[in-house]
Parts: sequence; structure tokens; C-alpha cells
Amino acid sequence: MQEPLLGAEGPDYDTFEKPPSPGDRARVGALQNKRVFLATFAAVLGNFSFGYALVYTSPVIPALEHSLDPDLHLTKSQASWFGSVFTLGAAAGGLSAMILNDLLGRKLSIMFSAVPSAAGYALMAGAHGLWMLLLGRMLTGFAGGLTAACIPVYVSEIAPPGVRGALGATPQLMAVFGSLSLYALGLLLPWRWLAVAGEAPVLVMILLLSFMPNSPRFLLSRGRDEEALRALAWLRGTDADVHWEFEQIQDNVRRQSSRVSWAEARAPHVCRPIAVALLMRLLQQLTGITPILVYLQSIFDSTAVLLPPKDDAAIVGAVRLLSVLIAALTMDLAGRKVLLFVSAAIMFAANLTLGLYIHFGPRPLSPNSTAGLESESWGNLAQPLAAPAGYLTLVPLLATMFFIMGYAMGWGPITWLLMSEVLPLRARGVASGLCVLASWLTAFVLTKSFLPVVSAFGLQVPFFFFAAICLVSLVFTGCCVPETKGRSLEQIESFFRTGRRSFLR
Repeated sequence: MQEPLLGAEGPDYDTFEKPPSPGDRARVGALQNKRVFLATFAAVLGNFSFGYALVYTSPVIPALEHSLDPDLHLTKSQASWFGSVFTLGAAAGGLSAMILNDLLGRKLSIMFSAVPSAAGYALMAGAHGLWMLLLGRMLTGFAGGLTAACIPVYVSEIAPPGVRGALGATPQLMAVFGSLSLYALGLLLPWRWLAVAGEAPVLVMILLLSFMPNSPRFLLSRGRDEEALRALAWLRGTDADVHWEFEQIQDNVRRQSSRVSWAEARAPHVCRPIAVALLMRLLQQLTGITPILVYLQSIFDSTAVLLPPKDDAAIVGAVRLLSVLIAALTMDLAGRKVLLFVSAAIMFAANLTLGLYIHFGPRPLSPNSTAGLESESWGNLAQPLAAPAGYLTLVPLLATMFFIMGYAMGWGPITWLLMSEVLPLRARGVASGLCVLASWLTAFVLTKSFLPVVSAFGLQVPFFFFAAICLVSLVFTGCCVPETKGRSLEQIESFFRTGRRSFLR
């Protein structure tokens, strides 16, 4: 017997009359038919581009701070805008997804994101002034925010329940792979060619998605039943029996044929899953992941680690990729909540360690190294450390590696997956856009304020704050996050409709 969502027992949970082992049939069908994996791969190429664009500033800011071209030389204030304006674009992309997700559909919305993405990379590749860099960053951010809201929904709606956890981790996996690719190419290419290289996955995504079907759930919501059945049959394979699954999806869509109204949005079965998804996205950003990734190489510059900062950034990217792979393989075995607990605990320990090292570790040569930071570049945030204590200077690298590993094992991929799983169908397009909007507005505030906070209070203060948020995340996971392993989207939605008090343990 399957575990209930939050440990509740009793016959009232099973809300569907199911034929024998439908989950097993779906799992076998998915493994026999590779088309669902191909469709997922085509979609998550947008996440690859998103991850690539997100950390583009990591090697580029140090290069532009030392640029001899006065039109491209970045001051500390300009560097903070160059790093953070991406998140403003992402927030705008999330806002647009609230409309496009339901207007164009999941697949066409993902394809539409290629336009601002390609234009943004072209602007940065040919930039001859700060305005071109900022506009290019904002456009790639807009594309990233749009795909962040659309791709997890598309993947969750085409994936069978038995492999939805693994496939639901692929957006984060590809975003991490994109970031790692940027770090690796940053060791070889100048900053302009990094922007040129970013165009390639965008073009491949457009080509592949042109041959993929739209989400069967979206097609049914638009009354295109025959097309939805063909799409589901294509995704599951010609030999798979899709009639039971199609009937369940069709029944759920018919019961929710109209858009949710503001009055209905206040109903517990609607507002509760939206609140869970929204708070998870906020806590995900408040752990500090975005400012750490955006300023990763510069953080290593300021802590004088033993290895070259560019190498450190590439090592952290590789660790992040490996951790997401572990999460993808174990998510449908261990469950979502276990990985969230482990993830938050590791991030707490890593942030606390890094904050304590910066506060109590080796001191800069200058007793007043934070003076005049407004006119200094971020790379000079701290003077070179006096007489680095050998392997002790590996602590920042190791702590950052563990933080990234913890994030990538749980709060990175699972937050995206749960957002697409728990949101009700009628509000899924709008609510996913709202979650992305709130997430990236939070990321902008953190990224823009990171440098001023470091200038005023020291580099350790943000990490102590991030550690405190990780503790809050542990409590929130235990109290409010449901276990969705092995459940269909229709079963998860029915769970929230029961209104049982056992939702909170």
C-alpha cells in the first residue's frame, strides 16, 4: 500500500477507482517508449540556456572590471547592476508566463522564449557600451523566467507518475549543466565568445520542439480531445494502453473546464497548494543560491582560496551537476521530503561554516579593508590574505561545494518539481507564473543588495542570514510540504480537495 501524502492513514485518501497496477503500466510504458524522454530533453534545453545565462557574469564581471575600454569598464555599482538585472528580466518573464502559459500553451511558450534569449546573447556578444550589456542580460533573464514557469509544468504534464520524479529533476539538471558549461568555457573563451556560444542550445531547442507534441492536459482544456489522445499515445508509445490514463485526465479537465476566479482562489483546496509552492520558491531563493552563483568567482577572489578562482568555480559547477544527478536518481525512491530535509541541513552547515571562516579566519593585510568600497571593484572587496594558512584556505571552496551539493540534491530540483505537481490544473498556468515572479523579485533584491551589505557589514553577514533561512526551511518542510512520490497529478489534486486537518502534521 502506498504511503499517504503526509502520513495520514485511512480509506478516505484513495479517491480514484483504479485498475490493477496502473502506475506499473505507466512506468513500463515510459521505459519502453523513449519519446517522452525525447520530448523532455527538447524542452529542458531551455533550462540549459537559463543556467548558462544565470552565471554568465561569474567570469565576465572580473574581466570587465579590468577592461581597458572605458565604455565597457565596470565599477562596483555597475557590476552589481550587471549581476542583478538578469533577475528583473526573469521576474518579468514569470509575469508573462501567467498569460502565455494558458494562452499559447506550454510548448509554444517555451519556443517563444527563444526570441528574447537569442537577442540577448547577440547584444552581449556585440556590446560596445554598458546599456547593451544590461539589455542583453535583461532579455536573457526574461527568457529564463518564462522557461522557468513553463518547462516544469510541461514536463510534469507529459510524464507518467512512475518516472515523474526523475523527469521532474531534469529542468534543474540541465540548468546546472548549463552553468557548468559556462564555467568550463570561461576557462577557454573570452567573454564575447561566451555569449556567442550561448546561442547554440537555443537553436537546437527550437528545432527539436517543433517535432514534439503539446501537453495532453492543455489540449484537453482547449477542447482538442482527438489531438490530446494522439499526443498521449505518441508520448506513451503505440503499444501502450492509454485509455485509462486519458479518461482520468479528461475527467479532471472537465471538472475544471473554467478558469479559477478570485473568489474560488480563496478556497482551501486552491490557495493551500499555491501557498505551499509560493513559499517554497521564496525559501529557495532566500537560501542565497542566486547571489552565490552570480558572484561565485568574485567570492573566491575575496577569500583568497588556495586554488585559482576560475578553477574553483568550475569545480563547484561539477559538484552541482553530480548532486542533481543523485537527486534525479533517488527522488522516486527516497521521496521528496527526505531529500528536502537532507538538503536544508547540508546548506545550513555549509553557510554557517563559511560565515564563521570569514569572521574568524585569516585577516586581510589592511585593518580597514572595507573602506572606499564604492569606488573599488568587487574583486578587491578584501585585500589578499596575509600568509594563507596552507590547506585552511580550502575551507571556502569546500563549504561552497557542500552548499551547492545540498541545494542541488533537494531544494534546487524538488522545488521546481513540487510547484508543477501540487498546483491545481485550473490555476497551474497563472500560479506557476506567480511563483516564478515572486521568486525572481526576491532574487533581484538579494543579488542587488549583496554587494552593499558586504561593504557595510562584511562578507560573513549574508552567509549567517542564509544559514538562518535554511533552519526555517527545515521547519517548513516538516510542517507543510506533502509527499507526492508515486502519485498522479489528479490524485495529488484530490488530496488537497479533501480538506483533511492531517495536512499539517
